[in-house]
Amino acid sequence: MTDRRDDEIRGKPPDPPEPFDPSTREFPAVDPEEERDAGRPFIPPDLEEEMGGSLNLDADLEKARDLEADRIEHRHEAVPMDTSTFMAIPAPSPSGPFEPPEFDEKEGRLGRSTAFFSIATAFSRVAGLVREIVAASYFGITGPMSAFTIAFQVPNLVRSLFADAAIQAAFVPVFTEELEKGNKKEAFRLASTLIYLVTLVLGAITALFILLAPLITPIFAPGFSGEILDLTVILSQILFPILILLGATGMVVGVLNSYDRFAAFAISPFFWNVVIILVLVLLEPAFHGNDRIYAYAIGVLAGTVVQLAIPAWDLRHTPFRLTRDFDWHIPEVRRVLLLMLPVTLSLGLINFDLLLNSIVGTLVSTEAPAAIDKAFRIYMLPQGIFSVAVATVTFPTLARFAARQEWVNLRATMANGMRQILLLLIPAAAAVLVLSVPMTRLIYQRGAFDAHQSHLVAQALFWFAFSLPFNGLYLMLTRTFFSLQRPWVPTAVAGSNLVVDIIFSFALYSPFGIGGVVAATVIATISSVVAEVVILRRQLDGLELARLMATAARVLVAAAALAGVSYLVWYGLDDALGRSTIAQIVSLGTALAAGFATYFGAVMALRVPEARQIMRLARHIG
Repeated sequence: MTDRRDDEIRGKPPDPPEPFDPSTREFPAVDPEEERDAGRPFIPPDLEEEMGGSLNLDADLEKARDLEADRIEHRHEAVPMDTSTFMAIPAPSPSGPFEPPEFDEKEGRLGRSTAFFSIATAFSRVAGLVREIVAASYFGITGPMSAFTIAFQVPNLVRSLFADAAIQAAFVPVFTEELEKGNKKEAFRLASTLIYLVTLVLGAITALFILLAPLITPIFAPGFSGEILDLTVILSQILFPILILLGATGMVVGVLNSYDRFAAFAISPFFWNVVIILVLVLLEPAFHGNDRIYAYAIGVLAGTVVQLAIPAWDLRHTPFRLTRDFDWHIPEVRRVLLLMLPVTLSLGLINFDLLLNSIVGTLVSTEAPAAIDKAFRIYMLPQGIFSVAVATVTFPTLARFAARQEWVNLRATMANGMRQILLLLIPAAAAVLVLSVPMTRLIYQRGAFDAHQSHLVAQALFWFAFSLPFNGLYLMLTRTFFSLQRPWVPTAVAGSNLVVDIIFSFALYSPFGIGGVVAATVIATISSVVAEVVILRRQLDGLELARLMATAARVLVAAAALAGVSYLVWYGLDDALGRSTIAQIVSLGTALAAGFATYFGAVMALRVPEARQIMRLARHIG
């Protein structure tokens, strides 16, 4: 009955055309009468009869459309759709690799979010660099600064185990999945319960550590003793309360990211750095000798309060409302906690890997932990602006594709993100490799920071540069596993990473000093990327590695041109202008501008597709 009625509405479809004749390379000729009638729209016979038999197209076409629309409406009322049968129809298999469209609105929103996040993160990283410059001018990389480095990294390690990124990486996929199912009430109850639970647990851990700090802190500073060790203990007690604040921040940011709101999260570190600088400058004169470092620690505590307040305020612009529910027995909470266990281990191992540099550094000298940390701050400027931005903005999209089991879209999104990371971080690595000494000298060498200290930091920075693109890929691959809710894989990889790092750190620190400690981290990062690529390629049936390698090859050629031009320009200007602060800014700035202009021209000439994506995005935003 339905098929007959459909035929009445649509009319009998025309006969298919004769097949193409390959011998003549043409279709059969069309009869002139048929060609003349081909443009006449088909009207069912019963409609034509109802309209009076003789059809005047110009006068009656609108009437015919109205009658046909009315019948379609009645048909929709009379014929139910078997949705279960419809949804059971399998989607067609793609005939070739997924090619992202030139531009669509959804991709545009993701691109604009990435662009804004990158810009906001750039401001935050620059502010962080200013903070490091101010702190270095006060303390250099002396014993008190190394004590602060260890004292700050210990609560930061615990944060990675129980707060911030750990809870966020486990929470976002589950919270997003509940929202996708339309379970808004259950999603809000989950988030509220976890906010209360995280605050209580981290509060207890903080109180316990403050009491036991004299026993715990020396484990992380085996090379320290006497006054420097005592200073490290007190600083860790001052800084440990940031753990509670960062835990709450991680939950709030997880909710915001699930609603594709990244602005507050991106800009809050900028104000964190500004507050620290202001407190340091205002309070430092109130202390004397080594105690002046306390002003820096108090500034970090005050800045972390502001860092929580900004995203918490932005929650007003989402549908989320904090409830009074504290039901940690609900299945979703248990699921997040189970997911959090491997995520905690994974991120904890990654952060312990960073702390390992400082621990082994104490065996090199009292200056080494601070020198490695200062180099790491420069290294994180391009890392944070580009790879962290791409991975953070892409993560909710990957989680949604995983929840919908849209594996082709997930693979294409992740692969495109990896190629963009290489496009942005390989040239950054090339620039740092050839200009590590002038970069360090311009950024840090003033006040208590002398030329010898610049040499130590530049040595660490040189070796960090090799890990820039690999660490970016590692971050993207790890986020993909989290979106698939398979966090045990990056956990196992992070464990092997730590083992490799420990082996090479203790093997290389004695003969090569600071450079050996950082080189061990580079080796471990590369091994982790290789392991995750092999595993994820098997699970997703490919990672578009051919395209990735083709992009990498062309980007490497362009980056080599950047390195050569940058160094030659800097060398000539440095020799001509001298080493005043203004002269260093001009020589280094001009060298970087010339190098990146060369790089941009090279990637466009080499037709790197990801460069053209960024150009299209820039034109669209503009």
